Amino acid sequence: MKESIVSHSTGTRVLRRGDEGYEQARRAVIWHAGAPNRFPEVIVRARDEDDVMDAVRLARDEDRQMAVCSGHHSWSGSHLRDGIVLLDLAGLRDVSVDSEAMTATVQPGVRGSELGALLHERGLFFPVGHCEGVCVGGYLLQGGFGWRGRELGPSCMSVTGIDVVTADGNHTYADGTRNTDLFWAARGAGPGFFGVVTRFHVKLYSLQPVTLTSFYLYPPDVWEEYLRWSRAVEPTLPAEVELWNLMYRDESVSSEGPVISVSATAFVDTEERAREALALFERCPVRDRALIAEVNRATTTSELTARNTHYPPDRRFIADNTWTHASFDELLPGLRAIHQDFPPAPSHLVWFPWTLTPQRPPMAYSVEDELYLALYAGWEHPADDETYRRWVTERMRAMEPLATGIQLADENLINRPRRFVTEDSLHRLDEIRARYDPDGRFVSWLGRPQFAHVP
Repeated sequence: MKESIVSHSTGTRVLRRGDEGYEQARRAVIWHAGAPNRFPEVIVRARDEDDVMDAVRLARDEDRQMAVCSGHHSWSGSHLRDGIVLLDLAGLRDVSVDSEAMTATVQPGVRGSELGALLHERGLFFPVGHCEGVCVGGYLLQGGFGWRGRELGPSCMSVTGIDVVTADGNHTYADGTRNTDLFWAARGAGPGFFGVVTRFHVKLYSLQPVTLTSFYLYPPDVWEEYLRWSRAVEPTLPAEVELWNLMYRDESVSSEGPVISVSATAFVDTEERAREALALFERCPVRDRALIAEVNRATTTSELTARNTHYPPDRRFIADNTWTHASFDELLPGLRAIHQDFPPAPSHLVWFPWTLTPQRPPMAYSVEDELYLALYAGWEHPADDETYRRWVTERMRAMEPLATGIQLADENLINRPRRFVTEDSLHRLDEIRARYDPDGRFVSWLGRPQFAHVP
């Protein structure tokens, strides 16, 4: 039996630069306070697929490029460009779930947290994003780095088809047997995708009956010991265990430097298996130094998402990241440089072990590694923009000799254009773009990947 929830926006609005409400709308398409000084000529808020086709035709008629956004959860504001038509899909929020077939169709403006809660009620699961405000549109296009991702892979692997409006303004469908090249590109091209996905067809999974989390907070003076141990044990982590190590300042805990928080979550079928998997963190050699220890707490992905308080929307942000398989000793100089002049909260470093199984299907998403490191700076005043942007960029640039690439979503391509797809995949994206968007109607990435030596 199919079930559906529908929540549309009240109507289509077309705002041109200079119109009343334009600037408010322009700033609203970036979730944080640091909207870049780039100004679309037209902002279209779509209500349905007909509006999407009309917006594409408007861009063609006025000979403008266009960009697309859905949840506005972009660090760099890649969709904000000068002189373009900006198509906002936040109003496309239909969801249809077929519980028996374990499939769903989801429009791009649906928040992952909303989808997760809807599926949870039905005993189902989809690997939605870790942050509450992330909508599925851009998230799935760039790959999708979600809950249970170590077990299920990037979320775009669970996309089975797309409804898409192409650069000629027509609506079509693509999957593994129809328009296969367009489908291949949609799973990984991210903000460089040359079409407008209006609906994702996805496969669902059974909700694991047990989710336990162990949380620890370690003081500044043991960060090297803890992360060295973490790097050593990460290859033994079951795929069903998700580990997040965060470095950040918390003056209420210590004024001596950044603390380390550890959140390990097991998504399994029995409590016994969960406790067994998480027992590893009780054996950490600095366990007795933990300032906080919450062991084997029953939780849900919704609660885990709500607990993430490191992204206040009233701050300006920049993010950058790297994939690597380097040892802790190789990473240590770069980590020490980050640690020694770490900015105040909400700035933070994410250390997230990944897994390269199961076998990936053919798709544009093609760069990943054992360990994901992401650095975020958050600050209040525009006068500090250059200071924080330089700090993040330089700290990540210093680790480039150890990097195998970067991940879209936390990209810093305008300052550090490193590879997020393989060179072969980039060439194939260029070829497919030339066929589907010969006039270059859709904007590409803010920076084209550079292919330095990969360790």
